[in-house]
Order: sequence, then C-alpha cells, then structure tokens
Amino acid sequence: MSIQTSTKNIIGVVGLSIGLAVLVAACATVPHTGRKQLNFLPDKDLDSLGARTYSELLKREPECKDQKINEFVQTVAGRVSKAAEGVDRPGFDWKILVVEKDIPNAFVLPGGKIVVYTGILPFVKNEAGLAAVIGHEIGHAVARHGGERLSQQLAIQGVSALGSELFKDKEGKLDNKTKAVIGALGLGATVGVILPYSRTHELEADRIGQLYMAKAGYDPQESIHLWERMGKINKPPIPVWLSTHPADDERIKNLKELAPEAKKIYEQSPVKYGQGTTI
Repeated sequence: MSIQTSTKNIIGVVGLSIGLAVLVAACATVPHTGRKQLNFLPDKDLDSLGARTYSELLKREPECKDQKINEFVQTVAGRVSKAAEGVDRPGFDWKILVVEKDIPNAFVLPGGKIVVYTGILPFVKNEAGLAAVIGHEIGHAVARHGGERLSQQLAIQGVSALGSELFKDKEGKLDNKTKAVIGALGLGATVGVILPYSRTHELEADRIGQLYMAKAGYDPQESIHLWERMGKINKPPIPVWLSTHPADDERIKNLKELAPEAKKIYEQSPVKYGQGTTI
C-alpha cells in the first residue's frame, strides 16, 4: 500500500500552500554536518512508532539464543549508544534485538531500537567492526533520517499536518497506515545492499557513526576495513547514478577523509578497546 493511499483517510489534509509554509518552519540541523533538513514529524510520534514496531519484531523474528553472540552485540551496542548520549544526548530508550538470520542485515528504528542480524557478524569480524555498524545505525537515528524521509514524501503530496492520527491503533497493533509509514521510513533495509535512505543520509550516518565509535573507545580506522569487507558482498548491477546507496569506493573515500577527526577523539578516549573480542 502506498503512502498516498494510506493517507487518504487522514482528517484535515491541508493544501499545498499551507504545506509549503510548514516546510519553511520545519527545518532542523543534522548533528556534526550542519545540513538543514526538513522534518515536521514530532519525535514522540516517531519514537512511539519505533517502539511498537520493535514489539512486533520481537513476536515474529527468530531471536538469537546464543548467549555469547548476544553478550557480544549488547556490549558493543551499549558502549556506542552511551557515547551517542554523551555527545548528542538524544534521550532514546535504547534496545537491541539480535535476530538469528543468515543475512548481512542491520537497521535502526526511531527512538533507538537497533536490530542486528547474525548474518552480518562474519563481516564485522570483531568488536570494532560491529561498533562501526552500530554507530552507523545510531547515526541514522540521531540524525532523524527516518522522520526526514517520511516528511519529504508527505511534503511532495502537499501534506503538512500528520499528527497522531496516522499512528492510532486502538488495539495497539500495526494497522495498514502504520505499515505504510514503516515502508516510507525504509526500515528493514539490508546493510551492504541498496538501501532506501538517500546517499546523503548514508554518508552522514557513516560520519556520525565513526565519531561515536571513536568516542566509545573503538579505533575508527576499523570502519574503513568494515566497508572494504562489505564491498565484497555481491550486489545488483545498478549504476551509481541510479542508486540511493553510495558506492563502496565513495563510502570508503569519505570515511578516510573523516578519519583524522575521529582518530583525535579516539586518542582522547579514556578507555580503548582496539579491535576487541572476535566472534
């Protein structure tokens, strides 16, 4: 179901002229990049959506039962999310779900709900590699990329007031409208394959994540090694200009350019984990 279909029943859809006025008033600034973004969706609504989606995932996704793997992921995620709180203080209710599926997948829900699939572990290799993945996902959440993406799609249709109507569900389940929103947010995208976030979003998440992993005590250089490994995953033969996902060489070049700033943060970190435990 498309966003256009899902929003037809929303009461009080306003005209394009009012919508344009909201676009001007709804500009926010992305942390660490200074880019102006359009985001007129309240954090409380997005966070509520993320929490409800996370609850649904717990019911239908096969949760990893391996204690060693869970401790590995939870430890790294705890350190990196704590670093994000120390730097940007998003105030999220962080939760981490490890899913037992052999696909290189990881994504974040609004409000700090992180989902990591076991199939990505062979590519992360160690704690620092996982810190790069989780830092990247946390970067998406802190930059409110999901809300920005949805705001853009709604703005194109001339919708300037979404409110809580879109997220209402008397039974507390994901209704068709909420499922449509999830699709717009791009949740469930596969790491290393074509993601629905824009290339700008992906590069911003790389930058922010690299800073967070460094603050947490992980060598940011490992983020470069991670994407060198991820570059070996077979991908569809889609030209870069048709893809919303940055090419691997572009992503690696970007991370290398940002590495000196992150390296300084890493050197100042009171605790350094280096590559840490392997899995």
